[in-house]
Amino acid sequence: MKTKSGLSRRRFLRGTLNGAAISVGLPILDAFLDGNGRAFASGASIPLRFGTWSWGLGMSKDVFVPQKTGANFDLPEEIAALAPIRQHINLFTNFHVFKDDAPNLCHHSGWVVLRSGIAPTSRPNRPGETLDVSIARKIGNATRFRSLSATATGDVRDSFSYEAGNSVNAPEWSPLRFYQRLFGSDFQDPNADSFTPDPRVLVRKSALSVVQEEAKTLEKSLGADDRARLDQYFTGIRDLERRFDLQLTKPDPREACILPEPPGEVPVGLDADLVAKRHRLMTDLMLMAVACDQTRVFNMFYASAFSATTKPGYDKPHHTATHEEAVDPQLKYQPNTSWYTRKAMDEWLYFVSALASIREGDGTLLDNSLIYATTDQSFAKIHSIEGIPMFSAGTCGGRVKTGLHIDGGGSPGCRLGYTAQRLMGLDIQSWGDKSNTTSDEIGEILV
Repeated sequence: MKTKSGLSRRRFLRGTLNGAAISVGLPILDAFLDGNGRAFASGASIPLRFGTWSWGLGMSKDVFVPQKTGANFDLPEEIAALAPIRQHINLFTNFHVFKDDAPNLCHHSGWVVLRSGIAPTSRPNRPGETLDVSIARKIGNATRFRSLSATATGDVRDSFSYEAGNSVNAPEWSPLRFYQRLFGSDFQDPNADSFTPDPRVLVRKSALSVVQEEAKTLEKSLGADDRARLDQYFTGIRDLERRFDLQLTKPDPREACILPEPPGEVPVGLDADLVAKRHRLMTDLMLMAVACDQTRVFNMFYASAFSATTKPGYDKPHHTATHEEAVDPQLKYQPNTSWYTRKAMDEWLYFVSALASIREGDGTLLDNSLIYATTDQSFAKIHSIEGIPMFSAGTCGGRVKTGLHIDGGGSPGCRLGYTAQRLMGLDIQSWGDKSNTTSDEIGEILV
């Protein structure tokens, strides 16, 4: 398609070099955008992104939950740090997780229900698939990575994302490894003056074709169970094919994409300052990968459900503190436990601010994103899963109002996950299981 100026977004500057034809893609010009800067003038939208963020061990209700609902809500002590981003976020409180006939599995049931819609029956049980996986199947197929996950804990086991019970999406845990994966030799700079397909990818794709033919021949001699396993294998093959095809095609220019410098490695450890440093390095790398359109679905895990973050000068890590520290009778909360939550909110502030700082069109990367943030408990001392707080951030391309505190009135927390999936284009009429089932979007945040 052509814009009113007669320019096509896929127009190239053409010429010859040493007798060979070359073409150079144009950057995203104002002429390519509509009057609002949110879509190309041809009608093709700037892509929407979906991200998740997580922290561990809930909140202290008396100093976390605002007294006021709606706009301009108050910011109690535990979330006071969020003042600079209040206009970019929504806070959801008094939404419940229902276990029905399943046990309340400490630090497990809460996040599994909020991310899959189904109460797990045992700790190894991860029913269904998490909503980021469902959304990635819808919007993640046009990018190099269907989705990306990273953790600030330094532990590859700390993940809130899975495709099935035995298929957990392992997060990147090292900033340097993450950089090499994203911006190493396989990275194709969308704003480069020229494009040369990587010959290694051509070889890989050719080898893949041979493997596929061999597998199809093998399939004829297999029983039903082995054919099912082979079908799973083919699913992985098709994903590899998609990624190879993308790497062999010149990517569209991305104005916000700037190749970052390699990060330094962060020492091993769970001291709060180390975790924060790791989180910020991983966030910066992740969001630049999004800005470069390497992925449109991403997960950042600040802390695990059994958060073991430590506080300088205090002898109990976060999880232990939630259970062993007494509630101060005057303050009405656990002071050291609350300190850990405040550190988490500092990092939520950093994450949202980083998204808001990346310019895109006439807005920001945050404007074209929806971020879904959850934890695993409400009051961790007693493993409560009623009233688990949640956040969203971003306007999802103008589809979502922000700056609101929503009281769920005891309704299912799955309503936010259902709303998110609908906003991302999933054609689902309901989501969740048993008491967690909902077909009720959170209408207060919808434009």
